[in-house]
Amino acid sequence: MKYFHKAVFAVSILLLTSCLDTTPTANELETNVKLSSSGICHDHTSSSYTRTKNFKAFDSLQACLEDGGRLPKSKTTQYDAAEQEAVQEGRSFVALYNRDEWPHWIDDDGDCQNTRHELLISTSRAAVSFKTDKSCNVLDGEWFDPYSGEVFHDSIALDLDHIVPLKFAHGHGGDKWSREKRKAFANDRENLLLVKASLNRQKGAKGPDEWLPPNHLFRCEYIAKFTYVMDKHGLKLVSSEKRIVDKMLLACKG
Repeated sequence: MKYFHKAVFAVSILLLTSCLDTTPTANELETNVKLSSSGICHDHTSSSYTRTKNFKAFDSLQACLEDGGRLPKSKTTQYDAAEQEAVQEGRSFVALYNRDEWPHWIDDDGDCQNTRHELLISTSRAAVSFKTDKSCNVLDGEWFDPYSGEVFHDSIALDLDHIVPLKFAHGHGGDKWSREKRKAFANDRENLLLVKASLNRQKGAKGPDEWLPPNHLFRCEYIAKFTYVMDKHGLKLVSSEKRIVDKMLLACKG
């Protein structure tokens, strides 16, 4: 009899475990946004995303909202701020930017060195040293930062900057891209520069109409690189931004 009770107990534990299992299913991994039965749109950043089992699937948060869904309270402020930002900049409002939807610093060739560390190796003006014997992560070298005009030897002092920021790209046409195209853009070496970390963070998601490198000698080249990347990927400045950038480009030619 005691063996019967043990068996029943074991089955009960298995059933309970399966009920509590929160591992995403294959279907969930393919679902960007879930519209719950209560009418709330949950993306992968929502704490209720995994718990929502009865849902209608959407490719984007915008599509879910257009179908009558509403945001969780925690997202409402972010959404309102993004909408207001779009109004101020004179562009159409797009879905909320999520950096996780732009895969970056990938290791395509599987050599353990991601995009950042490959750039550190290829652009160093001196032989680099690594953090471990596996030679995955660069520790020291010699790099010239065109934003500040300074030379750095410690890799930690540098950020790998997107000349056209990911969030800027998202708001100027990239919101309509597939995940694969976003990944290609996020790792496009023509859009990457190793720069002083504090300047990269100061720049944030600004375009050249709002931010330029403090190193005046690099400003014209920076503007040219920015517009080249925009054109390369089919991104468009809004009219007010374009007027300012065109004037700067003209001044650079003078």
